[in-house]
Amino acid sequence: MSADPVILTERLIDCPSVTPATGSVFAMLEAMVVPLGFTVHRFVEGEAPDGPVENLLAIRHGPAGSRHFAFAGHLDVVPPGQGWTSAPFAAERRGALLYGRGAVDMKGAIAAFVAALADIPADAGTISLVITGDEEGPARYGTVALIERMRALGALPDLCLVGEPTSVNRLGDMMKIGRRGSVNLWLTVAGAQGHVAYPHLADNPIPRLVAMLAELDALELDSGSDWFQPSNLEITDLEVGNPATNVIPAEARARLSIRFNDLHTGQGLVDRVTAIAARHGGTVRAVISGESFITLPGDFSTLIAEAVRAETGVEPELSTTGGTSDARFLRALCPVVEFGLCNATMHKKDEAVAIDDLVVLARIYRRITLAALAG
Repeated sequence: MSADPVILTERLIDCPSVTPATGSVFAMLEAMVVPLGFTVHRFVEGEAPDGPVENLLAIRHGPAGSRHFAFAGHLDVVPPGQGWTSAPFAAERRGALLYGRGAVDMKGAIAAFVAALADIPADAGTISLVITGDEEGPARYGTVALIERMRALGALPDLCLVGEPTSVNRLGDMMKIGRRGSVNLWLTVAGAQGHVAYPHLADNPIPRLVAMLAELDALELDSGSDWFQPSNLEITDLEVGNPATNVIPAEARARLSIRFNDLHTGQGLVDRVTAIAARHGGTVRAVISGESFITLPGDFSTLIAEAVRAETGVEPELSTTGGTSDARFLRALCPVVEFGLCNATMHKKDEAVAIDDLVVLARIYRRITLAALAG
């Protein structure tokens, strides 16, 4: 199996793996790491509609008592959509770029890490790959199940790097040392259906829902914290579903998404929204996707920054911006930082990665791994 990160990326792209992913893409990754001395645990979790999901845990044990460094990521990708210049699951080099779904998010980073391991001696320490097929989806049966498997095997890492595409304008300009939390809420206001000409015989829920949303939209949750931008509440859907022009509907619904910093908890925000909804006769169903977290600047972020500077001359910004990732689960095990490719084309048609960036990223990952294992 080649140690060229570009060739490895091509092989992973060529395996269709729309979330939730199973099958050939995991077989391909297994074939890449087994020759490097890794023991591979592949297992499938969950049922429809959020599964089944395949996961892969690959471990190469170092000497007893040595440090354990984990690399985490996902092989599932979002649906490619229409309008691609070339087939999304047939990697294609055009000029300085490699095209294909997952090139950036995040098959390229996984390939770069595998390439980085090719000449790291087995006695350097314990290395693991924590790879899920369900990061882009509900994430019910992915990294959470992998963490349970790691606990059962007694294979808990000292440090974990998540290879999400964190760079913005050029490779190395940003790493993520934390993420905001995320909660989605479904609001319902019940009324009584009736004829619009006889409103006294009905109860229109729409004005109450509109008043509720106005109060929620006016909330200023905070003005930010030391490491986080202000929390924000967004109204993401409004639905009545009334096909008739002369009928007062029986129900009106809306959906909110809140991305919150370390001044809040998910449950605290759910309770706050629930209290406001109750004043307007509404009910709330909520799903907390993850709490905010921070890996404060220290030895781990410093060794990553040093590796980036050595290979690129760039000083990475320490950031907590953007969406969420599976780091929200992994942070329960050990310090976690995210670092990877430029994210400009992730989730877009004609997703592409700079070929040179894959080569440089592999060198950066090699430096990070050796430094992390050295302690």
